[in-house]
Amino acid sequence: MSQRNNEFLEKFVSYLRNERRYSENTILAYSNDIKDFFKYLDENEFGDADEISEKVAAFYISNAADTFTPRSIQRKSSSIKSFYNFFVEIDKEMEKNPFLGVDIPKSEKRLPKFVYDDEIKEFLNAIDVSDEVGKRDKLIFELLYGSGLRVSELTNMRLKDVDSDSRRILIHGKGSKDRIVPMTVDAKEDYQKYLVLSRPIFLARSNNLENDSVFLNFHGGTLTSRGVRDILNRVLKETSSTMKVSPHAFRHSFATHLLNKGMDVRMVQELLGHSNLSTTQIYTKLSKESLQKEYEKAFPKGNKKND
Repeated sequence: MSQRNNEFLEKFVSYLRNERRYSENTILAYSNDIKDFFKYLDENEFGDADEISEKVAAFYISNAADTFTPRSIQRKSSSIKSFYNFFVEIDKEMEKNPFLGVDIPKSEKRLPKFVYDDEIKEFLNAIDVSDEVGKRDKLIFELLYGSGLRVSELTNMRLKDVDSDSRRILIHGKGSKDRIVPMTVDAKEDYQKYLVLSRPIFLARSNNLENDSVFLNFHGGTLTSRGVRDILNRVLKETSSTMKVSPHAFRHSFATHLLNKGMDVRMVQELLGHSNLSTTQIYTKLSKESLQKEYEKAFPKGNKKND
């Protein structure tokens, strides 16, 4: 990477971190996409980011199509467009965004995965809560599902954010947007048990006894998003569950089940912390599909009633 491109990237990352207040995972994703683009410029001697034309941008997208899926190309182009928009519209260091007129391959929009309500209940009930680890693990998935949390929101929770008596949690969401989410009765009870019986054991193993993160790993440090994924994989194996899901599927299931039970889509939007209603409306289609599947289970094709 050239010195000038490195300076561009550092300034953009500073903007994402300090002005937009994006999470470190999001910043890393942006950085990796832009670094890949800079590597392409270097390898083909196209110059620095402020020197390229729409033709070079089109070459990059065409070249990426040989390696990446349309979905990955869309993400990469979105990161690069955001990069250029910053320098054109905010920083004013560049005159144009060369990617604005470039055609991006379209991909079929996939619906997010979700899990049926009875499957989640069976999964939660199968978790062994006889030790501090099990108590923590069950609470993690109760909150991901019962409160519709993003994994990053769960790992960023602080003790002061939780009012278990009122069954409310203050969530610091994307773009520094705060919202209040409810806790289920089961989550309240298990949270209070976790605070007394589990968390002190984890914390005692840490060098930082002042750590105020709600969820701690085995050594008393703050649990990470990667840690949650590892926990899910382990628990799925321990419980012999047939579910094939990511941690984020619990949030998808939360939204789908609320819509299935008649909750207004705008209320679901508020609970999820979505800025745009269109993002939440993805789940309305998912909800209809799940209702159709339930109907087919009750009235299977070919099951004719004799008159």
